[in-house]
Amino acid sequence: MNKLKFSSSPYLLQHAHNPVHWQEWGEEALSMAKAQNKPLIISIGYAACHWCHVMEHESFSDNEVADFMNENFICIKVDREERPDIDQIYMDAVHLINGQGGWPLNAFALPDGKPFFAGTYFNKKRWMDVMKQISDLYKNEYVKIEEYANELTLGINKNPLEITGNSESKMITTDDYIKLKDQWMAQFDDKLGGFTRAPKFPLPTSWEFLLQYYYFTNDKEALSAVEVTLDEMAKGGIYDQIGGGFARYSVDAEWRVPHFEKMLYDNAQLVSLYSHAYQITQKKRYKEVVKETLEFIEREMTDKDGGCYSSLNADSEGVEGKFYVWSYDEFLDLFEGDERELLINYYQITKNGNWEDGINILLPVSSKEDFAEKQSVDLDTFESILLGANDKLMQNRDKKERPSTDNKVLTAWNGLMIKGYCDAYKAFGKDEYLEKALSIASFIKDNMIKKDGELLRNYMDGKASISGFHDDYAIFAEACIEIYSVTFDKHWLELSKQLTEYCIDHFYDSEFGMFYYTSDENEMLVARKFELSDNVIPSSNSIMANVLFKLSHYYDNSSYSDILTRMVSHEIGNVEKSAIWYANWASVIGLITNDITEVAIMGNDSHNVSGLLQRNYLPASLFMGGTSENLPLLTNKLVDGTTIYVCRNKTCNLPVTSPDEAMEQINIYNNLIQ
Repeated sequence: MNKLKFSSSPYLLQHAHNPVHWQEWGEEALSMAKAQNKPLIISIGYAACHWCHVMEHESFSDNEVADFMNENFICIKVDREERPDIDQIYMDAVHLINGQGGWPLNAFALPDGKPFFAGTYFNKKRWMDVMKQISDLYKNEYVKIEEYANELTLGINKNPLEITGNSESKMITTDDYIKLKDQWMAQFDDKLGGFTRAPKFPLPTSWEFLLQYYYFTNDKEALSAVEVTLDEMAKGGIYDQIGGGFARYSVDAEWRVPHFEKMLYDNAQLVSLYSHAYQITQKKRYKEVVKETLEFIEREMTDKDGGCYSSLNADSEGVEGKFYVWSYDEFLDLFEGDERELLINYYQITKNGNWEDGINILLPVSSKEDFAEKQSVDLDTFESILLGANDKLMQNRDKKERPSTDNKVLTAWNGLMIKGYCDAYKAFGKDEYLEKALSIASFIKDNMIKKDGELLRNYMDGKASISGFHDDYAIFAEACIEIYSVTFDKHWLELSKQLTEYCIDHFYDSEFGMFYYTSDENEMLVARKFELSDNVIPSSNSIMANVLFKLSHYYDNSSYSDILTRMVSHEIGNVEKSAIWYANWASVIGLITNDITEVAIMGNDSHNVSGLLQRNYLPASLFMGGTSENLPLLTNKLVDGTTIYVCRNKTCNLPVTSPDEAMEQINIYNNLIQ
C-alpha cells in the first residue's frame, strides 16, 4: 500500500492499493519534489466521481503507467471535498489553459506547487503521451516551463475584485432588484423547468431567489418558474422515485437520465427549497419529496455519531447507475395482472428500455393525479397501489450491490443539512426534523470546534481533521442562526457570532472588504483566493453576507453592517451582469433593499407561537424571543402572557397576542413592491 493508507478520505483510500506512490498534499511531498528535482502530478477527484474511477482503473492501477509516474514525478492525490482550497487553485489553472475544467483534474506543477499544465480525464495512451512530453520538457527545457509556471501563477493570483473593477462602492435600488428577474426569464425553460441547457443541474439557490422575489413582488411568473422546475424534477429520473433523494444532475434537458451520484449538499438545499415552495403553494407532492428525501438522508447518509455523510457513488458493480435501473423482465417478475400494466405505464417501462440497452429508469409519465384520472382509477386507490409497489421495488433493489458511500463528514455540507432540517421543521412542524437539526449541530459543536474557536472541516472514524475553510465557518454560522430562530436558545446565536468574529480575525481582507477562502493560519499555497460567485453551493462570501446582515439586526451591531455594506457594494456589478451566478448575493440584496421585519415573541408559549407563524414562508422576517430579555430588541418586552412584537428599523407596532394579528402586521410591512 502507498501512503494514502493513512488518509481520512474514502476517495484517497480507494487509491491506497494503486502501484502509484501516491502521497497526500503536504510539506513532506513538496520537500521530496524539491530534493529530487521532480515535477509534481497533482491528481484531484472525489469519491462519487465516475470518470475519476475510470481513470483510476485504466491508468493508476496499471503497473506500466505507475512505474513511469513513480520514476519521473512526485505524485499527490487530493480529495477536492476535503481540500477545496487546493482544488480551487488547480481548477483555475485548467480553466486558464483550456477554458473549461472538471474532474478528475490532473495538474503538473513545479516542486513549489506552481502549475504549468493541467487537464481533466485522459485515457491510458493519452496520459502516457502527456507525461512523457512533460517529463522531457522538464528535463531539457526547464527555463521555459518555469517561465510559463510563473505567468500561470500570476493569472491564478489575479484578484477578481480588481479584474471586474468592483473595488468601488455602488448602491442598488429597489428598481434594480426588480429588473433582476429578467435574467432568469431569458434563460428559463418554460416547458421543462430549469435553464435551457443540458446537462441540467438543480441549482437550488437560483430558485430560492425567485421565491423571495415572488414574496416581495407578488410576481406570479416568478413563482410559476419555480413550480415548473420543482414539478418536473420531482417526476424525473434525477429524483429517486422509490428511495427518495436527488442525483447531482441530469445529462439531458428533460431531467430524465441522471448522473447517478447523490451528494449531501444537493439534497440538503433541495429539502429547503421544496419546504419553502410548500409553504407558498401547499402542494402535496412537495411535502412528499421532503419527507422521502429526509428518510433517504436518515437511512443512507447519517453516521451513528450524528453527522451526515458526503455522498453516494454513481457506480456499483463497476457500472454507472446499475443499482437504480431495471430491465423489463426484472420489473415484470415483481408484479402481475392489472397492477403490472398500471405500473408499466406509469413508470414508462419498455422492453427496449427507456434509457439504453434494454435498461429502464423509473420515470413517472405525469403527476399521480393526472395519471389516475387518465386511467380512470380512483386517486386514493392508485396511491395505495403505488406505495405498495415502491416498497416491493425497494426491497428488491436492496438485494443488489449498493453504491459505495463516502462516509467523511464535512462541516460545511452538514451546515446545509442543518438548515434543510430547520426549514422542513418550519414548513411541517414535525419535531423529529428539529431534533435531527440539533443532533447534527451538537455533533459539529462537540467534535469540530477547537478550544481557540478554530473550526475543523472533516470527521471520519472518530477523528476530526483539516483546518476549516471559509465555507465551513459561514455555512455553520448560518445554520446556528436558523436553529436559534426556531428554538430561541441563545447559545446557538452566540456560537454564530463567535464563528463570525473568528472569520473577521482570520479570513477578512480589509483592503478589498471580502473574506479569503483560507485562514491566515492555514498552510499557504501558491495563491490565496476569494470565493465570490454562487454555483451549486452559494459562495462562502455571499453566505457570510447573509450572516452579517442577520447578526447586525440581532445584536444591533453597526460594525457588522459596515462590513456587509462594503461586501455587497463590491458585488452589485456582478449581480447586475450575471445574477443567476450570483443568486445568493441577489437574495441578500433583496433583504437590504426591501428591509425586513423583526418578530419578537416573549413569554412561556413563545416557541409554539413562533412555530405557528413560521409555518408561513417569511424570508424577510427575523424571529427572536423566549423568556429572557437577552437581546437589544427584546429589552422591556417581557410581560405577563405571551406577546408578539412586529418591528422594523427598531420601531415596533403595538404588541399583539394572536398569531393572526401578528401575520397581518408582517404582511403590511413586507407588502411593499406591487
